[in-house]
Amino acid sequence: MNQTLRAAFWMLGAITSFTAMAMAGRKLGTDYDTFEIMLYRSVFGFLIVIGVAYRVGTWHEINRDALGLQVLRNMVHFTGQNLWFFAVTVIPLAQVFAFEFTTPLWVIVLSPFLLGERLTRVRSISALMGFIGILIVARPTVAGMNAGVLAAAGCAVFFALTFITTKKLTARQSITAIMFYLTLLQLIFGLITAGYDGDIALPTLASAPLLALVGLCGLLAHFCITNALRLAPAAVVSPIDFARLPVIAILAMLVYGETVDIWVFVGAVIIFAGNYLNIWVETRRKPA
Repeated sequence: MNQTLRAAFWMLGAITSFTAMAMAGRKLGTDYDTFEIMLYRSVFGFLIVIGVAYRVGTWHEINRDALGLQVLRNMVHFTGQNLWFFAVTVIPLAQVFAFEFTTPLWVIVLSPFLLGERLTRVRSISALMGFIGILIVARPTVAGMNAGVLAAAGCAVFFALTFITTKKLTARQSITAIMFYLTLLQLIFGLITAGYDGDIALPTLASAPLLALVGLCGLLAHFCITNALRLAPAAVVSPIDFARLPVIAILAMLVYGETVDIWVFVGAVIIFAGNYLNIWVETRRKPA
């Protein structure tokens, strides 16, 4: 199978994981702040990584060869993820995802400088179509600006940097090592930020399954993204994530009663068209 198509399949796994995490995060937001959610997300994720590493025999792959880059990657991701969790608790989920989907634009702009990837005309057109679709869905206005909107918009920049630093790490580190440092470092960051005021809300019988789901989905999403980035350039992988938008819009309408109008689907069609164009061209590109 063509590597771009294989990367697309991995991104479908990431889409499913991120969607489930958003739904669980919305529910948890009534009882926990974003730092606490990130703390427990990392605790469950860390336990899963350790168990899987020992089970499959990849523990020896964890090393300190790229520790500085691991720390940098997780600092930008921790910041972006906290902004994201805050946004999903205060504004409509479709709007959060719409603003988040400016991430590929930042990846495409930054990749030539930070990764040395070529900015092709098709990739630029695909990203532009996605951006137009996002504007149609979100239709942001000055009057509608608030902390949630700003957080959703800001997380996109940090997620783009996460994509780029992850791509750099895949050339030097195994998936086990990347997942280990992801959960360990963000557990430390979460403990510091959640506990700075001396008050950390403990899991309850009702919330523990949701916290575990957030941890599992966060881990699966990064596992899928890391595999996708091993197979295709970051500027190709990241726009595939646009497919999350119509999925979360429909789920938010069914579960939380959030309004979904025709413009959501108009924007989604344009987003899908941009992704289809990009993938169609990449899958027909002759291997170098």
